[in-house]
Amino acid sequence: MINVGILGAGGIAALSHLPEIASVDGMRVTHICGRKPRRLRLLCERFDVPRYSTNWADLLADDELDAVIVALPHPLHAEAGLAVLQQGLHLFMQKPLCTTVEEANQLVAASEARPAQIVYCRPSFDAVAVEMKRQIEAGAVGTVSGALARHSHGGPEIYYAEVTDSFKEPRVENDFWFFDANTAGGGALIDMGVYSIANIVALLGKVKHVTARMATVAKPTRMEDSAMLILEMANGSLATAETGWCDPARSSFLRVHGTAGKLIKRGGSIDHIRPSSFEREWAEPLVDAITPAPAVNQHAEWLRCIESGQQPALSNLRLARHVTEIMLAAVESNESGARIATHTDPHIS
Repeated sequence: MINVGILGAGGIAALSHLPEIASVDGMRVTHICGRKPRRLRLLCERFDVPRYSTNWADLLADDELDAVIVALPHPLHAEAGLAVLQQGLHLFMQKPLCTTVEEANQLVAASEARPAQIVYCRPSFDAVAVEMKRQIEAGAVGTVSGALARHSHGGPEIYYAEVTDSFKEPRVENDFWFFDANTAGGGALIDMGVYSIANIVALLGKVKHVTARMATVAKPTRMEDSAMLILEMANGSLATAETGWCDPARSSFLRVHGTAGKLIKRGGSIDHIRPSSFEREWAEPLVDAITPAPAVNQHAEWLRCIESGQQPALSNLRLARHVTEIMLAAVESNESGARIATHTDPHIS
């Protein structure tokens, strides 16, 4: 049995980590750390967690722990992740990995000095993304020419409404750390754009150059609430990544185009679309539906990696570092109007 501690007792712990781990055989949460004792007591009661604390030192000194999930606000990720690794524990990093390339490099170096400690980094990749990657590698679309990914929703206030309702707390209007440019570490790009960028990197590999434009359309913040990126891939193709906090109808697109066909995500399945003729422009295309085999949840995958002693194939530190660099390059591109080069490499197996 793997004993897990969680640093952070907010919405992501309450709505994602705790309920998912409760369904994973061989893993249990035994310690939660957060700032609000009432929330901690509620979560302990709700998920049968035996211990809680209000400071990191108590959790990290718990010698019964095997692994720790970092589910803190974005700017605290790197400091907490390094502390977990230095304590000799397996690590699960909530997205985004961190807010600077320097921090990402420190995390990679700390992890590589301790290869037996498994580091799982969100975003996780669903069965559709994994199957699309397999199809691309098998030649289903021929030579890849382009891709489109979008991940967006209605903004932090919608998320916070769900969180406060979950904790049975009164709602507080316009009091979201997500909107505070001094403490959030970034806007919609690092909060939601991380998903679309990570999917493109997982499917197509390294990004060489980034051009981006961002805007603040409707949210009470001086940070971006909408962003669009053009990504020049090392394989010669082009991709676009879109995100935003101004899309309450929610969007999650993933498409890859190539010289022999295209793959389009349709909920939990994939449309594989191929031309019926390479000589008649309006010939009806051939469409095959692909239903991927079900995938285990992210915590079960982390457990599998811990038990096998292998770092995650996709949700690993090097890919997360590359995604972080892409997001920071997008910010620089938006501010300067220039096309920005990237230098790190994802590790994809």
